[in-house]
Amino acid sequence: MVAGERSMKPYLVVASINPLINLVDEIEELVKTSTKVIVVDEGDSLVREKNDKILRGVERSYYGPAERRNWFRERFGQFYEKYASIIPEKAHAETSFGFLVALEEGADFIIELDDDVLIKGLIQGHQSNLYENSGETVYSKSKWYNTLDLLVLNSDGRYFPRGHPYAVEARVEDYRWHRQGGRCVLNMGHWLGNPDFDALTILYNGGLEGRCKVIGESIKKEKVIVGKGTYFAVCSMNTSFVAKIVPAFYQLYMNVMGIDRFDDIWSGLFLKRIADHLGDLVCLGKPAGIHEKRPRSTFNDLKKELEGMIINEWLWKAVDSCDLSGSSYADCYLSLVEALRTEINSMNNEVFKKFMSIQLDKMQLWVETIDAIS
Repeated sequence: MVAGERSMKPYLVVASINPLINLVDEIEELVKTSTKVIVVDEGDSLVREKNDKILRGVERSYYGPAERRNWFRERFGQFYEKYASIIPEKAHAETSFGFLVALEEGADFIIELDDDVLIKGLIQGHQSNLYENSGETVYSKSKWYNTLDLLVLNSDGRYFPRGHPYAVEARVEDYRWHRQGGRCVLNMGHWLGNPDFDALTILYNGGLEGRCKVIGESIKKEKVIVGKGTYFAVCSMNTSFVAKIVPAFYQLYMNVMGIDRFDDIWSGLFLKRIADHLGDLVCLGKPAGIHEKRPRSTFNDLKKELEGMIINEWLWKAVDSCDLSGSSYADCYLSLVEALRTEINSMNNEVFKKFMSIQLDKMQLWVETIDAIS
């Protein structure tokens, strides 16, 4: 526990259809820190039996499709389908549902973890980066910080993570560092092993099964605060945040219109813009886990990412130029929604415009859902 803090209630949200073997070595810490685990799954009873054995002694709940429907029905009655529609089906962004449960149950901070990331000291690592007044701050003239700058890789090449814009001006790594720390509202823990590359980068480096020869070996700094006006690609495979930001941290509605894999990237972009507006800090660094990425088709990932990559080049600039209003995360989020409704009129691709309109509708419903359960 951080010095001077009361005992906190962490929640760990994992979306998985697999046994949570990545948590085997963390059970003692989960029990010691009174962490509750929210497993967002597809309701497979055999997998749940295995997870019950793994998580023995840990407070936990499972939410498959049936449990999620019941949760919304109990809170919204005849209108439940409208609100339940914010959670996509069979997509990583189902983790948003876990955020709702954690918020309603009074979580102090929430950790989102993928089931193929193994971390020692998960809870304490995140808690200290969020709550301790430490770290140093980086600013970028290009308005983007390359998160792989924080890793020692086994290759001397120049690499960027999934979600970092491809435009040349966004890839100028001209950083200014300040020995200025602080408490943060979001912390992206890093990971070693397979970096979070997009499919195009993986293919270029000879990977046909979702992985390539480039490996992360260690991290250089335990806590880097990303300064005001500078963005970074937020990957949710090992990320924590304080409860107050949940209204502005909806994992976007993916696996729709052939587009996927940008839920965490864009939710992080929106959150960073709003945190800057409100004067809060966002960081990355520890705890660093090992990413043991499961083999899968890189070409399938490329299909899911391609149109999102096109939108990404436009979206971050639109977000950066928006005028925000409000003094809370919910109000700022709704302000951003309305600003982007105007911005999408400038898009000359009707498919992209429709896709973004769906996102904005879901974002507004997300805030309405939180208002109803708060």
